[in-house]
Amino acid sequence: MGVMKPLVLSGRSPEADIIGLGPERRYVRLRSPHSPPAHDRDAALIADDNDWELAHAHGYPLAIARDARPAGAVLSYVRLPAGFAVLSEGDVLGIAPQSRRVRVLYRRASRHNFFLVTERCNNYCLMCSQPPKKVDDGWLIDEIAQTIPLVDPATPALTFTGGEPLTDWRQFIGLVELTRDLLPNTAIHVLTNGRAFASPEVATTWADVRHPKLSAGIPIYAAVDQIHDYVVQAKGAFDQTVLGVLHLKDRGQRVEVRVVLHAITAPRLRETCSWIARNLPFVDHVALMGMENTGFAIANNDMLWIDPVDYQEQLKAGVDVLATAGVNVSIYNLPLCVLDPSLRPFALQSISDWKNAYVQECEGCSVRHDCAGFFSTGRTQFSRGIAAI
Repeated sequence: MGVMKPLVLSGRSPEADIIGLGPERRYVRLRSPHSPPAHDRDAALIADDNDWELAHAHGYPLAIARDARPAGAVLSYVRLPAGFAVLSEGDVLGIAPQSRRVRVLYRRASRHNFFLVTERCNNYCLMCSQPPKKVDDGWLIDEIAQTIPLVDPATPALTFTGGEPLTDWRQFIGLVELTRDLLPNTAIHVLTNGRAFASPEVATTWADVRHPKLSAGIPIYAAVDQIHDYVVQAKGAFDQTVLGVLHLKDRGQRVEVRVVLHAITAPRLRETCSWIARNLPFVDHVALMGMENTGFAIANNDMLWIDPVDYQEQLKAGVDVLATAGVNVSIYNLPLCVLDPSLRPFALQSISDWKNAYVQECEGCSVRHDCAGFFSTGRTQFSRGIAAI
């Protein structure tokens, strides 16, 4: 069905002249050199040779370019790696001068801006797309704190993910406070296993931020504690997660329950959704999610893979019980063609744009513009139900 590749958002610059800027990591916002910098961390985004002179005249300390610096240009600069994603004004880059590593931290035109808070986690989920590591990566929160002031205040939404973002919960909630102060109109969604909120202190500190558009996305994979705990490979996780959801809702916080669908969770989906409708009908949203086949999901493929066509009856029953109970429910990450027609109104175009792709069978499909398509990461498994509608 063809090779799908995600956008290239990090790499090593083949050529740079940034010695004069010092050895520390730099976080810069891209700006057209046709206008002067509006912030001391603005860098000129070079489109053609004429932009070098403009950038110098306007006092930019740094230029970002796809091509080599022309003879006579004197600005410090970083040349982007080959194949790098198209960048635009307002995007934010992280640059490591010593290694010449360049990473895109924020894309202003994207609807899917994610910040990785940590790679540490107290769950070890069988299908984790970002396998946890025991590393000292507290610098990531510092990096995000440097990036937030450069983010466009009109950005509709940002997502924080991990690992478990609340591993260093005080520092992370401080970061949420920063988004409240600098980006008050931006919705903040935190993907967390929810276990930290079993502590009343953590839940209260979270609520005390009083962010007007803050929500937590928390997974519950089964109605039976042993099954959930097996999926996340952590004994006692189910009880902590459910208690965390209750603590948050008791404090008036927004909560989304997320259920990733695979061969362990999908056959029990009717039961899981009935349990949610009966015990957690006050959550703000339930997302029933197709699995991204990367990370641990590849290693556990034989255990986890199930063709979505084969769990449609469970999915229909789960959606029906939630919708009947008045719970807002959506389907994420599944192409419309593999869904029963009755389920398609619940499906959203949910896959992040940098890792979203379509296959040859999608050409000419009448609903492609509404379809989630496929993950271009990892090792994609294709359903036998894929066909143009």
